[in-house]
Amino acid sequence: MSNFGTRSKSSPPNEKAAPGGTGGRPGLTLAVVAVVQFMVSLDLSVVNVGLPRIAAGLDFSAVGLTWVIHAYALTFGGLLLLGGKAADRYGRRRVLLLGLGLFGLASLAGGFAQEPGHLVAARAAQGAGAAALAPAALALLAATFPGGRARVRAFGVWSATNAAGGALGVLIGGLLTEYAGWRWVMFVNVPMAAGALALAWRGVPAGPPPSRGGRPDVLGAVLATAGMTLLVFGVVRTDRYAWTSPVTLATLAAAAALLAAFVRVERTTTREPLVRLGLLANRSVRGANAYNLLVGAAMAAAFYFLSLYLQRVLAIGPAPAGLMFLPLALAVVAGSVLAVKLGYRLPPRTLLVAGGLLTATGFAWFGLISPDGGFATDVLGPSVIAGVGFGLCLGPLVATATAGVASHETGTASGLLNSSRQIGASLGLAALGTAAHHRTGGTGTPETLNDGYALGLTLSAVLLVAAALVALTVPRRTGPPA
Repeated sequence: MSNFGTRSKSSPPNEKAAPGGTGGRPGLTLAVVAVVQFMVSLDLSVVNVGLPRIAAGLDFSAVGLTWVIHAYALTFGGLLLLGGKAADRYGRRRVLLLGLGLFGLASLAGGFAQEPGHLVAARAAQGAGAAALAPAALALLAATFPGGRARVRAFGVWSATNAAGGALGVLIGGLLTEYAGWRWVMFVNVPMAAGALALAWRGVPAGPPPSRGGRPDVLGAVLATAGMTLLVFGVVRTDRYAWTSPVTLATLAAAAALLAAFVRVERTTTREPLVRLGLLANRSVRGANAYNLLVGAAMAAAFYFLSLYLQRVLAIGPAPAGLMFLPLALAVVAGSVLAVKLGYRLPPRTLLVAGGLLTATGFAWFGLISPDGGFATDVLGPSVIAGVGFGLCLGPLVATATAGVASHETGTASGLLNSSRQIGASLGLAALGTAAHHRTGGTGTPETLNDGYALGLTLSAVLLVAAALVALTVPRRTGPPA
């Protein structure tokens, strides 16, 4: 039996013989999940290379521009638990279709934005759509492929498309920004969302009757999202207000109060909580999400710094800069394929540790960048090493996060995993971006910018070493779901 997942000894009665259940057309279900994951991952990075052109086109301030990324990541991460719970209660296919529709419409609106606020609002709506469709898609994948070699292959496809979307997003964003205009980094999602919607409507079966438990905890979702947004806002604003200033302390205290209120609501609500706190007692779930938080923080910050290094320090245009990410993209896919082959023989924990340390090595090498460097000397080698390492841990991470989770909580578990990554991405970009800004001293010469980006990339490597240590807490092997 594969180490990526185990088969339950018995299935719930409503899943055994449900006509058109989740296992009815596994090939089409896998295709839908692959397209969805590619699109969601693409949108996390496709705007990075276009940020300078977006700032010029809509007259963004330096601080305001970061919210083009934060608006998406925070609503995505903050509402993912609600999306996972909605998928469990109202049906995975239904929530997937609704999320795809919202995501496509928000992308279209963002492409037509005329003011900074319009684009930030569209990015937030994209995040809300992604929060609905991502956990629904991953829960469909887990239910359609419950164990064995088919599960390993399915998660391999998922991790490869996840990796390819994130890495190729920078390449695609660069080409679109240079030759079609920055608005196409938003428009590019529209045909993908429409295609996935049509394919899901036709190819994904309705599945077993959804759970009809208590209503999802909307208040908890609002508190979590508001608390994380305020936390990131407080960190980002340290470029204007010191960490010990009354403004920063009051902002962070308010964020902590909102997050504490979220935990209290989850413990006492009469509605269906967003996440059953007992789920975090599962060592695999707890370890995978802590690992994912650190990896998300490191990867988001590293992509951001590397993109700016190529354009602002080496003075490379958007399209060539995007092409220079191609080795990283191909290496991530290669690492994902390698993880599938090694997954038959090695436990997920081993792959998580190896992937984290290998990616940390690549980022530490990135930390040696210089103002007079070049692609061959400063980018190519670390891109290959970091890419393979990142790809190596993706599939095992998903399988670990859903190991030992009952079938009716797979949506919640997958939402929690995606949430930890997006929240980590926003926190990592805010914290490491602030550290890089302090290192530059507010000046914009290539030398000072290089020093700031190098510091950010080095700190990303430190986060990945910490992630590898966290992976050691994950059980070596996991048993069947309770």
